[in-house]
Amino acid sequence: MTRNPYIYILIMASVSFMIRVLPLTLIRRPITNRFLKSFLYYVPYVTLAVMTFPAIIQATQSPLAGAAALVIGIILAWMNAGLFPVAVTCCMVVLILELFL
Repeated sequence: MTRNPYIYILIMASVSFMIRVLPLTLIRRPITNRFLKSFLYYVPYVTLAVMTFPAIIQATQSPLAGAAALVIGIILAWMNAGLFPVAVTCCMVVLILELFL
């Protein structure tokens, strides 16, 4: 039994459209609830973190190398290192650990 792929595309497009349009049409006044405002503020960051952190660990041949690079990257970022030094250091950590593990 073959299925029509256009039905799936239509359903996905309508769901994506409704997610974007419903808030614009239903919420006409500014949001004043502090909890809801803070929740909506952090949604993009949480979504990015949920997609990024598993990829960091699974992108390497050894999950241990990815986890070690993640920890070292967090420590360097906490110590106010820039984006480029953190990225280079994490790449070097993965390279060294994958050579020796």
